[in-house]
Amino acid sequence: MNAWLRRAAKGLVQFGGGGLAARIVALSLLLLLIVQAAGFGVVRQSIARNARAQLAAELAIGERVWQRLLDQNAQRLRQGAMLLTADYGFRSAVTSGDRATIDSALDNHGARIGATVSALLDTSFDTRALHAAGADAAATTRLLRDVAAPLARDNAGSRLVLIDGLPHQFVIVPLRAPVTIGYVVMGFPLGQAMADDMRALSGLHVALLASTGEQPPRVVASTLPAPAARRLEREGLAAGGLAVDGDELFARTVVHDTGGGTLRSVLLRSVQEVVAPFHQVQLVLAAITLIGVALFAYGSAWTARRVTTPLHSLVRAAERLGRGDYSRPLKHTGRGDEIGELAKAFDHMRVNIAANEAEIRTLAYSDRLTGLPNRASLRDTAQAALTRCDPATDGVALLMLDLDRFKHVNDVLGYASGDRLLKAVAERLSSQALRDGDLIARLGGDEFAVLLPRADTEVALGVARRIGAAFEQPMTLDDHTVDLSAGIGIACWPAHAADADTLMARAEVAMYGAKRGHEAVVVYDPAIDSASAQTLSLLSELRRAVELGELRLFLQPKIALGNAGVVGAEALVRWQHPQRGMVPPMEFIPFAEQTGFVRRLTLWMVEEVASHWPTLQAGGALRISINLSTRDLLDLELPEKLDAILKRHRVPESGLCLEITESAIMDDPARAEATLIALKRRGFKLSIDDFGTGYSSLAYLKRLPVDELKIDKSFVMGMERDADDAKIVRSTIDLAHNLGLSVVAEGVENAAVYALLAGLDCDEGQGYHMGRPQPVHEFEAWRLRWLAQYASPNASIAMPTAVLQ
Repeated sequence: MNAWLRRAAKGLVQFGGGGLAARIVALSLLLLLIVQAAGFGVVRQSIARNARAQLAAELAIGERVWQRLLDQNAQRLRQGAMLLTADYGFRSAVTSGDRATIDSALDNHGARIGATVSALLDTSFDTRALHAAGADAAATTRLLRDVAAPLARDNAGSRLVLIDGLPHQFVIVPLRAPVTIGYVVMGFPLGQAMADDMRALSGLHVALLASTGEQPPRVVASTLPAPAARRLEREGLAAGGLAVDGDELFARTVVHDTGGGTLRSVLLRSVQEVVAPFHQVQLVLAAITLIGVALFAYGSAWTARRVTTPLHSLVRAAERLGRGDYSRPLKHTGRGDEIGELAKAFDHMRVNIAANEAEIRTLAYSDRLTGLPNRASLRDTAQAALTRCDPATDGVALLMLDLDRFKHVNDVLGYASGDRLLKAVAERLSSQALRDGDLIARLGGDEFAVLLPRADTEVALGVARRIGAAFEQPMTLDDHTVDLSAGIGIACWPAHAADADTLMARAEVAMYGAKRGHEAVVVYDPAIDSASAQTLSLLSELRRAVELGELRLFLQPKIALGNAGVVGAEALVRWQHPQRGMVPPMEFIPFAEQTGFVRRLTLWMVEEVASHWPTLQAGGALRISINLSTRDLLDLELPEKLDAILKRHRVPESGLCLEITESAIMDDPARAEATLIALKRRGFKLSIDDFGTGYSSLAYLKRLPVDELKIDKSFVMGMERDADDAKIVRSTIDLAHNLGLSVVAEGVENAAVYALLAGLDCDEGQGYHMGRPQPVHEFEAWRLRWLAQYASPNASIAMPTAVLQ
């Protein structure tokens, strides 16, 4: 708990210091700047979009204004020409052919209206008189003939014509007296003055570009700065505009038909001039943003400080809690915000931790269920006792005991009954006449311990006998009577251990030795410990033995006692260790059962038997018996696993007999019965092994789908000398036959027992008298020798007198 509080304090320091305030301010400013940047981006795009739309609109309007100026100029020229054609003196001069008067009138009147070209044409559009200031008269005459006819047809129109590369606007007015006797043509130059008027009216720049023939266009009039005009003349327009000194000019071009050349009016508008007002708005927004950032930063810093200051206080409080100081209440619990809630939660945690630690100190050295001291208390007390005692004169003894069949009580009666049983055991142990200073402890589960300071092995054995006597009286739980027993291990200091931990470990080794050997009391012996270590080492190597092919299949024959025929064999496993040689089954089978690895061994056994099946059946039908463990019976998938192996090797289920001990069935009767029923339905023969040594009732035995009983060898081997054993064997045979079961007797060691069993109508026998377990590849040779000696027509089969090897 203290370590957790230190980690929490460290986390609060990292989260609640100046770094948190800076992160709050930075995050707030970052969010504000993101929003402002997004706003600026939207405004910028809107300005660009609106500026382009405004530029396009202004250029379109400018084109109309430019056309209107041209129309107004043409109207002015036409009115001036009409004044001339209406002059009586001019008409008289034309009628009379007074050339001097005509030239003078054309020159004077054209000068008054600003016309640089004035001419009189006859009805065939031939020039009768021409005034062209500074122009080539012959070229002008030819040009007038080309433009006069179209202008005459469009009396109200005008025409743009290039004269010496300069643009002129021409109009024509008929001369009537009263019929048309000719035409007056007036031409006005389009130059800088016209462009300046356009600039003044529309705010647009105007550039006139003229080109004749193959000549490149040149600027004849422009309101642009000289560099821009030269660039336009040299490079023309790029992508609809012109870039000049960092500014971009959008352009719109009007092309005029001049007959002998090309005239383009280019209208241009500056982008900077259009967006200048919007830039002012952007500057105002930027100023507002800066002010907002400053205010936001100040507000965020103030808010962050209101958060981090209480957090600093909570950090210091957490550090105090981490040091185990729970006396000082926390500050800021009166605040109504989240910080106040956090402070209240910390203060509640302070109170709860103080209470929990008090309870932990209580529970750390006592068992909650029984109230006895626990393992930690036992260790500390043992260490203190070893410190006080003199090894030369005093000793310390430790008894450890583990209840028998406690798991069975839990499974059958429930955990509540198991807890009641543990409390009753604690009371019985405490009721023993122990000395002052002796300690009874519960180590966990169904394990207890008794510590005896200033005691030797003899004293410990006496206490163990008293405990055993106390357990002889059964205990009643509701309507159930439970027999109590336990395996007790004893270790003494200084004979068996030099410290408290070793003393406890060796007492535990002795206890497990008692459990394995089904003994009431075992005193620690170094041989027990070394044997345990060796077995564990063998178990770890057993996991590799299957893959490395170190296991061997052995068979022990089963003989029909009535005719000495070989009817079956029991499959047994042996381990050929590469360094240890042949390992006895009792050194690895028990631990394989405890760890569950026995299920792997069972499947290996079935696989081996199935693979040798054709060879074993060559000398006659032979049923092979295979032992199943408790863990095999609890595996609900066992029938499917066996089916898969037998189908792969084409072995019938009826060729196998599966042997199960009574104790394996009683560990979980319901699941065992379900597995046995599934196996029986598939055709396997089922046998109860070691019958008579377990705890099954006859009523339960009747329900099981078994075919055979195997009488335990402890009864068979003694029936020759012990009348009680003989009665048990006879009764078992009669019981089995009455239930429709066959009987197999284990432990047939001599001819006399063989004869007794045959006289009792026992069906089959198995033992060293007939044959020892032997490798599978030697079994067929043994069977041939047996049959040759005991199953021939002339052989006596009642009592074989020798063992065939």
